Amino acid sequence: MRRLALLLAVAGAVLAPATPAFAHAGDTEGASSYRVTVTGLSTPLDGLTVRVVEGGARLELSNETGRAIEVLGYSGEPYLEVRPDGTYENVSSPATYLNATLSGDTPLPAGADPTAAPSWRRVSGDTTVRWHDQRTQWREPGLPPQAAADPDSAHRIREWVVPLREQTRTIEVQGTLDYEPPPREWAWWAGAALLAVAVTLLAMRWPGLVGPLALFAGTTTLWYALSRILDGGGWFGVPVIAGLLACAAAYRHPPFYLALSGFVLAAFAGFGEADVFTAAVVPAAGPGWLARAAVTVAVGAGAGLALTGVLRLRAATPAVTPR
Repeated sequence: MRRLALLLAVAGAVLAPATPAFAHAGDTEGASSYRVTVTGLSTPLDGLTVRVVEGGARLELSNETGRAIEVLGYSGEPYLEVRPDGTYENVSSPATYLNATLSGDTPLPAGADPTAAPSWRRVSGDTTVRWHDQRTQWREPGLPPQAAADPDSAHRIREWVVPLREQTRTIEVQGTLDYEPPPREWAWWAGAALLAVAVTLLAMRWPGLVGPLALFAGTTTLWYALSRILDGGGWFGVPVIAGLLACAAAYRHPPFYLALSGFVLAAFAGFGEADVFTAAVVPAAGPGWLARAAVTVAVGAGAGLALTGVLRLRAATPAVTPR
């Protein structure tokens, strides 16, 4: 048991510091009640695409037209320019500083003047750029009036436009912002608890099922990590590590390793991602219920595997006979 406690402590110490890096406010946003959708471009242009990424936190523009495309700021000033040789930002645009974080409350420097001539700074050699855009978000305190009056129903909040410019031609990115009611959080937690009990009973009653159960939990978590990546979230390291540990437990699962891998899976790919139970829109590709189901599996199956490992360790510990 001491070895198990030491391994769990090491896992927590190694993985816990990495977790905040995937939820930093300046990089990504978690689950929310607001769905941002790009409905199209006012003038389609071959090679130019715009999509929503990171659960609606950012827009992503890809420019393969061979021409420069500007993103205009909140006063109609040049803000970003995606050229064939890379991406540039206008350091004179207030949007450069307002969009620096999700909060948008960064103090503006004295040189931020939308009427000033553009001063371009190269920020990337890529022809794809992502940015937070306040025009696509609900930024007021509290719920929108229609959602506050009926929070259990979906509501169209508004239609939005983000202007682009190609030479003298203006192209509008058109989209919508919708409120969606939260899911039944209690039902997902109940499902995770029932799954934990079921996995423990099955694994203890039929030891041969431990491998398939661990493989199912691990591959489900790896799929969830992939769905986050496909939504623009980048390398989603902690769930990937947890999923790989669970998959490894499918082939070799001594009690201490089974307990360790189950703990890591439940703690970091399960409880660490539990915000998907609280809001309708999750930062993952595909329907939200699939992401919630994957996190439910991580919590429930991970806890069941960990408990199975602990019970096996206890059963293998020789009883001490008092003298």
